[in-house]
Amino acid sequence: MKTIRVIGLTGQTGAGKSTVSTFAAAHGAGIIDADIVAREITQPGSPCLEQLCAAFGSDIVDENGVLIRSLLAQRAFKDREQTQRLNAITHPAILAKTKTYIEALRHKHKNIILFDAPQLFESGGEVLCDAVIAVTAPQAVRLERIMRRDHLSREDALRRMHAQHDAAYYTERADYVIDGAATLEDVHAAAWKILREIAGERWTKQQGRLRDEQ
Repeated sequence: MKTIRVIGLTGQTGAGKSTVSTFAAAHGAGIIDADIVAREITQPGSPCLEQLCAAFGSDIVDENGVLIRSLLAQRAFKDREQTQRLNAITHPAILAKTKTYIEALRHKHKNIILFDAPQLFESGGEVLCDAVIAVTAPQAVRLERIMRRDHLSREDALRRMHAQHDAAYYTERADYVIDGAATLEDVHAAAWKILREIAGERWTKQQGRLRDEQ
């Protein structure tokens, strides 16, 4: 019987989690992206979206009832208290949805399931995982990435960064740490080493994918 490992992937915004997630997916891992799940639970008319409107204002949705994410982010990342308010609404719904995805991927016989969740520890999502990888990077590197990726001003990017915990919060709680500021080759090498250690020595590279040698 195959051993299925659920691995949490977390870290500060802009640290490089997506690089690790993309690598794992290319090598056969099942991926659950908490950001995508968050979009699913905030579809027009959803209970979660109704709670967000009550907490942050009914104008965070447009005339079609679609969430204006930039406006919600502006208000939710204003300070730590507002961020916690957002999390209290969205985290339970995200975790409930994530559990259904984990079961679906188990039935597809995925040996590694990667749960990519920036708020993994804050939400309590680590209880779903067999191990956790944290990705870190210096503030200057993350700032540049966030500004370029999300088309944010320096001020808005810094506000988003300051709403999160410092790097030690993640590294002290994770089982493994990857330097997201390293070269792409080094990040891939570190990810492969960790994935193989978690999955077991039976795993080898085979035609660019992870393969369980039974």
